[in-house]
Amino acid sequence: MAVTPVADRFDFPLEEEKTLELWKELDAFRTSLRQSKDRPRYTFYDGPPFATGLPHYGHILAGTIKDVVTRCAHQSGFHVERRFGWDCHGLPVEYEIDKKLGLKGPGDVEKMGVAAYNAECRNIVTRYSKEWEEIVTRMGRWIDFENDYKTLYPWYMESIWWVFKQFYDKGLVYRGYKVMPYSTGCHTPLSNFEVGQNYKEVTDPGIIVNFPLDDDPEVSMIAWTTTPWTLPSNLALCVHPDYTYVKVKDNSVDKVYIMLEDRLDALFKKPEEYSILERFPGTAVRGKKYRPLFEYFAHLKTTDPNTGPFRILCDTYVTSETGTGVVHQAPGFGEDDFRIAVAHGIFRKGEPVVCPVDASGNFTAEVSDFHGQYVKDADKGITKMLKEKGRLVHQGTFKHSYPFCWRSDTPLLYKAVPSWFIRVECIVEQLLENNKKCYWVPEFVKEKRFHNWLKEARDWCISRNRYWGTPIPLWVSEDFSEVVCVGSIEELEKLSGKKIDDLHKENVDDITIPSIRGNGVLRRVTEVFDCWFESGSMPYAHKHYPFENKKLFDSTFPADFVAEGIDQTRGWFYTLLVVSTALFNSPPYKNLIVNGLVLASDGQKMSKRLKNYPDPMDVVNRYGADALRLYLVNSPVVRAEVLRFQERGVKDVVKDVFLPWFNAYRFLIQNVIRLKEEEGVVFKCKEDFTPTNEMDRWITSFTQSLITFMKEELAAYRLYTVVPRLVKFIDQLTNWYVRFNRKRIKGEAGLEECQCSIQTLFSVVFAITRMMSPFTPFLTEHMYQNLRHLLPWKPTSNNASVHYLMLPQSRTDLIDKHIEESVALMQSVIDLGRYIRDQRVLPVKFPLPEVVVIHRDPGSREKVQSLQTYILEELNVKRLTIATDDRQYGVKLQAEPNSEILGKRLKADFKRVAPAVKALTDEQLLQFQEDGMISVLGHELSGEDIKISYAVDPAVSAQYSAHAVGGLMVLLDVTPSAEMMEEGIAREVISKIQKLRKKVGLQPQDAVTVLYEPSSSSTDDSSALSLDRIVQSHRQYIESTTKGPIKRFPQGPEAVVATPMAEDEQKMKGLAGVTLHLWIVSSSPPSSSSSSSLPQSRFVNLELVPGS
Repeated sequence: MAVTPVADRFDFPLEEEKTLELWKELDAFRTSLRQSKDRPRYTFYDGPPFATGLPHYGHILAGTIKDVVTRCAHQSGFHVERRFGWDCHGLPVEYEIDKKLGLKGPGDVEKMGVAAYNAECRNIVTRYSKEWEEIVTRMGRWIDFENDYKTLYPWYMESIWWVFKQFYDKGLVYRGYKVMPYSTGCHTPLSNFEVGQNYKEVTDPGIIVNFPLDDDPEVSMIAWTTTPWTLPSNLALCVHPDYTYVKVKDNSVDKVYIMLEDRLDALFKKPEEYSILERFPGTAVRGKKYRPLFEYFAHLKTTDPNTGPFRILCDTYVTSETGTGVVHQAPGFGEDDFRIAVAHGIFRKGEPVVCPVDASGNFTAEVSDFHGQYVKDADKGITKMLKEKGRLVHQGTFKHSYPFCWRSDTPLLYKAVPSWFIRVECIVEQLLENNKKCYWVPEFVKEKRFHNWLKEARDWCISRNRYWGTPIPLWVSEDFSEVVCVGSIEELEKLSGKKIDDLHKENVDDITIPSIRGNGVLRRVTEVFDCWFESGSMPYAHKHYPFENKKLFDSTFPADFVAEGIDQTRGWFYTLLVVSTALFNSPPYKNLIVNGLVLASDGQKMSKRLKNYPDPMDVVNRYGADALRLYLVNSPVVRAEVLRFQERGVKDVVKDVFLPWFNAYRFLIQNVIRLKEEEGVVFKCKEDFTPTNEMDRWITSFTQSLITFMKEELAAYRLYTVVPRLVKFIDQLTNWYVRFNRKRIKGEAGLEECQCSIQTLFSVVFAITRMMSPFTPFLTEHMYQNLRHLLPWKPTSNNASVHYLMLPQSRTDLIDKHIEESVALMQSVIDLGRYIRDQRVLPVKFPLPEVVVIHRDPGSREKVQSLQTYILEELNVKRLTIATDDRQYGVKLQAEPNSEILGKRLKADFKRVAPAVKALTDEQLLQFQEDGMISVLGHELSGEDIKISYAVDPAVSAQYSAHAVGGLMVLLDVTPSAEMMEEGIAREVISKIQKLRKKVGLQPQDAVTVLYEPSSSSTDDSSALSLDRIVQSHRQYIESTTKGPIKRFPQGPEAVVATPMAEDEQKMKGLAGVTLHLWIVSSSPPSSSSSSSLPQSRFVNLELVPGS
């Protein structure tokens, strides 16, 4: 089958839909897996998302990174299983049901029945699974949805039990009271790593209250708090043992307080407002007792100064940065409060602690005055009561960052709850060691953020007081003296004598186990697992390990690759590492890519409510999935930085990358077809082709170097270096190689040159198609389906998709660094020349007499000389001069201060520094360029602070303009001449003709004639006559370039009628006030009814005959 012509216009989204149909027809993904089944395995773990909401840009980004890496692994010779997973349990699901059914707390669930509640949860866990599959598939990601895993599958849950039993048998599980971040919206404690997911700026009350001392009621300790609701539970005060405290008299109210000397400004604005009576260290008040704020727990007070509550304690956690230096202690609502209370014998570890707040965050009957009130709502009433009691010293507000529940968006409370914990603190050193064995991209996340988090890791609360989750498999006696940990379904069936099909709470809670110690029957504890424990156990549970796939798992663990967002450093990455370290003292993954966050264009978090971002699928439908994929993976977000999503960035990918690339492919196919039609030569790729033309050698070498670079960088998982190089390569291909070789490729330099250039272009286009296939799977597939018919091998089912092919291997024999460096230098010369033209507003169509290239390195001068033909043509210059010394041309450096940067930094001193910067000499500026720093009037200035430009001394070389980069300088002779101006106008005429041909879809081989007519907007038509003369004098040049004759439009009514194919009228930029009117007509032989191919005359005399 021959190649098919490529249309001028290409609808990227529409063609992607066609490619999806092709993949469906080929069963492409599964076919690729069947083809690779005997290859070495590459293990990939996909973190399971919740299906209770639709995918957002964060999901699409992470999914694209995963797809790129796993495609690259497959195309590097591995078998890569890719199974989609679903997180089905936990708060995200329960919260949706609670909202739907209006459930306010555990009582409502118990009333409804756990079985009915869980049935509701089960019904929504895959609410959006169909949409997920559609969106993920539309994004071009190849992953198995049919052979998925769900955390609700009984076999998955059974592996969770096995993991937990290993922990239990190792002594890593315990039950205890601990102050935990508690969600009153979801009625459950959260893990400490869940807290960091949703901080908000809030304004809380900030009050200071007094605590009169028992031994001197006229003197009061004063403490500051932003949580008045915790004051009814106050059991102690804490001071720093080493800080200096003062007994201070408030002169305005004649009261005496004790507070930290460094915090006097927390209460007093001026020194005259207070009098210091005494100074002493914090230890001086240790053990003193004080009068309770409320009577709710006053009965707990003892007379022994060394025991019991309502006494002053010492601890170094007290700071001098906020408050009064005296910290109110409510052990039921603060981690440090709890720790200090246990350490000082306020109560013993394991004993219930004062915590008069229920699961919904309301006060219990113990706080009778506020019984049933939500604690945050009670702040005002408590403050008012304290004022009435004379205990309020000062009242204000405090703005600070506060954690909210990541699911219910309600403020978290820190609350003492009985929970089940995994001992993590005792394995911190192992966690740190295993983290060192992992390779992170970027590395700073591993070395800083994650390392610091692991270093401070705390025991992990893995229990949730909820219903929809994997039940914790502990059967206990009533007093917890006898505990049985179950590790499998079979084990529970043997112990209980019951047949078990499902492990959810409603199915196992009624199962009892006979006690072997005479404790009657053992019943399961009420809690379920934190869903993070379930996802952290995914490597084992998704394989139903160790009950199945043991040999396969043992040979493929740890995973070769995982990837998620930076927020997962305290989530999935962390739980994976904790579980694998506790189980096997091994990291769970070898290589890990961390992506940053995708924010709205204004830098805010993307919000459905604010509608501050475009719907992802709307963007895909406008520009295509490939464009969105490439935009995301070619952004700072793959370096774990923040990306402000801009839809125009996706559009720019299409405009700046895809269209030029597609046009190069189209140009190749056009000339393959032309070669057959005009020369009778059927093109076929030659795999062993070695080019000899200089530019062919360059682009071939550049391609092979890129293949080498890509292989090395992909092995290091550095997508952020690979993608920019691929994009740059497309620019090199389209804007340099194709541009410089169009005539050769079109056959204008002879058949042999044509065939060599087409062989080169094909090999390069085919190579970039394969290299880009993991990143832009749709466009590369579309191109490949045509290109494959030009390959030397026969099209078969094994090569039916570009994604079945391996990534290209570099041919080192084709790499020529000398030619690559030469062309790079040539490009720099051309770029500098273009810059000068832009600065002097001299379009390239106007030829200039000379370009001077100055370089001190002989090798560089030789490289420039070898490619002078391209430099002269591209810059439209008549002569190239190569020199070694810029002084002979009078070039000097000029410095301008960057007022935007320096003005802000230097402020008033900028006025003094600015003229000094402008006065810097050539020698000083050359040294500045070399060092990157310079001192000006005592200020150290760096590269961005000074803008350097180049000027030519008019006394030496008035006709030149200069610019430079590094050791390379370019000067252009910008002297205008009439001859060169006319040539520029001729080029402008050519440009307008070519645009008109393109507008009507003409191919180079189409035989047409161009007619023209100049006109002037003024009464003086000399300019129009000048244009006519220029066209005639440059006629041969115009006709050879446009591939057809150009004629003056005929005047008078005698012109024979014909119909133009295209017509246009445009103003000439090179001639003020002149308009050029163009017509394109067919050059084919005239029909019998017409003696000419000229268009209709614009003047036709008609005679009307009555009655005809």
